[in-house]
Amino acid sequence: MEFGARQSFAQRMQEAIKEREEAVAGGKAKLTTRGLSVHYGRFCALRNINMEIRERCVTAIIGPSLSGKSSLLRAFNRLNDLIPSARTEGSVFLDGVDICQPGVDVVELRRRVGMVFQTPNPFPLSVFENVAYGPRRRGLNDRARLQEIVERSLHRAALWDEVKDKLHESGSALSGGQQQRLCIARALAMEPEVILMDEPCRALDPISTLKIEELMRHLVGDYTIIIVTHNMQQAARVSDMTAVLMLAPDRAGELVEYGLTADIFTRPRERKTEEYITGRLG
Repeated sequence: MEFGARQSFAQRMQEAIKEREEAVAGGKAKLTTRGLSVHYGRFCALRNINMEIRERCVTAIIGPSLSGKSSLLRAFNRLNDLIPSARTEGSVFLDGVDICQPGVDVVELRRRVGMVFQTPNPFPLSVFENVAYGPRRRGLNDRARLQEIVERSLHRAALWDEVKDKLHESGSALSGGQQQRLCIARALAMEPEVILMDEPCRALDPISTLKIEELMRHLVGDYTIIIVTHNMQQAARVSDMTAVLMLAPDRAGELVEYGLTADIFTRPRERKTEEYITGRLG
């Protein structure tokens, strides 16, 4: 490639990145927290979090261990409610509705805001039944419709070509990376609007990790994705926005900085952010 062509390509890439950043920065808020705090018994794990998660972008949550990243992620679909000692203060708005209010249908909330965990956790069922599980629980028993949902979800999870001849084999027989994509397909079958991912590549090899990262960038055109990760390179590669959590002196997690990923990693506003992403803190 000649110098002029290389320069033109690089310029187009920069323009595309700038266009994406402008679209994200000006996008609609999907999830908004106001004064959000999470307690476990007398311990405050997360304190006074105020942020807006943009619709149809990838938001990374980074920070040292025990800084409240997973607690924040679980607050977005009230999974903290399942922990007996947990108590949440403040508000989390999904499309303007406070999901922390007592009258919220938590089952419907968790359909709209799905979760993918650190370790792949396929059910002890076939590949087909893993993906069909959620729709069946919601009362759908039409075989043709279930077949359509399963195939579409596996396609969206970039897994169909690898398992189309193994649909009636155990999901647990798949490789680790395939199992994680199966869990993503299972979440997609519920037609969520938001997908939460808690270190989804932690137990995976580099090739499987790359597939999950490529999948996130493919899915973001239709879904809002929020990922917790300890991998700084992964956050920089896949996310549009990044939130940095740090431990306060009393060990409560606090939001130190939140903004466009490119800004966080190249020109952070806060000294703690710079120290963390360069490995001098945390």
